[in-house]
Amino acid sequence: MALYLKNGTYIDWKTFKFIFANIKVEDGLNGKIEILSENYSIPENEEIIDCSGKYVTKSFACGHHHAYSALARGMPASKKKPRNFYEILKYVWWKLDKCLDPELIEISALVTAIDCAKNGVTFIIDHHSSPNAVEGSLETIAGAFDKAGLSHLLCYEISDRDGKEIALKGIEETEKYLQNRQGLVGLHASFTVGDDTLQKAVNLREKFNTGVHIHIAEDMYDQKYSLANYNKRVISRLNDFDVLNSSKTILAHCLHLNDFERMLVRDSNAWVVQNTESNMNNKVGYFNSVGLGDNIMLGTDGMHGDMLRSAKAAYFVGQNFDNINFVSIYQRFRNIHRYISENGFSGDGENNLVILDYDTPTEFNKDNFPSHFIFGLESKHVRHVISNGKLIVENRSMVNVDEETVFKTSKELSKRLWNLFIRV
Repeated sequence: MALYLKNGTYIDWKTFKFIFANIKVEDGLNGKIEILSENYSIPENEEIIDCSGKYVTKSFACGHHHAYSALARGMPASKKKPRNFYEILKYVWWKLDKCLDPELIEISALVTAIDCAKNGVTFIIDHHSSPNAVEGSLETIAGAFDKAGLSHLLCYEISDRDGKEIALKGIEETEKYLQNRQGLVGLHASFTVGDDTLQKAVNLREKFNTGVHIHIAEDMYDQKYSLANYNKRVISRLNDFDVLNSSKTILAHCLHLNDFERMLVRDSNAWVVQNTESNMNNKVGYFNSVGLGDNIMLGTDGMHGDMLRSAKAAYFVGQNFDNINFVSIYQRFRNIHRYISENGFSGDGENNLVILDYDTPTEFNKDNFPSHFIFGLESKHVRHVISNGKLIVENRSMVNVDEETVFKTSKELSKRLWNLFIRV
């Protein structure tokens, strides 16, 4: 049984071409869509969504998320006030992730899934950490995303910061997960990953023909540590371990790179993911794409699930710190689809769509679409969302997940998490 979108205006996400038509949406992973004439007679007994006056286009995707941080909103301050980025990690995020258990991991993933879906996001690349609840954590997140109807590419954040035993658990969890699911090999950052663990992660990447997902030079601390302990900068160290060779590898942040490192990234197969709002929040610097090449996409770094918001932030901040315009920021916003497609990952086919209720007061067409993308379109315009041919958000409400129940549960569990956090 197909899903039909009736009397909508389809916007081709690659060419910006506007087509008034009926649309047949095929069900299933990597399904197709068929643009039908406006006079096409839709068969009886088919599921139909009336899209009169609305716009239909490709749904959105997030290139770097942290679902485990979903319950941090409103959390009490840490006992010690962080004075720099390293202390933000030490006193906030590395305390929070130690408090997570399977129940908290699952509810965090459900909250994240709802946030993303209602913002038009149907594919999430997530980077997870729960040192005291490693085993089964990735499957727990996957199950929550599956329940909401979202596709995903997950990894566990392998790190030596909590000792070799926990690092080994991260490697084992990754291997177990990759035996049955598409995913990546996650690493925290160069400064918390020793050579032995790094090599084991690379071996795992090669075994499963996948990529590494790692934070890169988010703060200068990463570079200073690498120079002091390995006598080389971060990108050079990772390049020596062949991390950059895979087109599935994701390098998050990449703020503090010199010209040589930028050349190595540009000439490699790896992808860079930009996280503007997180960088501003942590006061670590500003992203600059110069010399990095074209393989750049956008993420939220756990701040939220609104990719339209992230694109606008990257554009406006980039006016002073980057070489960016309407078309190029839209390209970064959409590059994740190229990353997914070129690397053979599933779950981001043509049948992933968003229906926008965008009642613009000015002309909206192919020629001025990029301007509307920055100055007009917002997540509040997301009316319906289709993932792999199935409706997962209808009239701004989740179809497969009871939001009221999830949020009631998350409010209660967040109290437990916060109590644990302030005691650690």
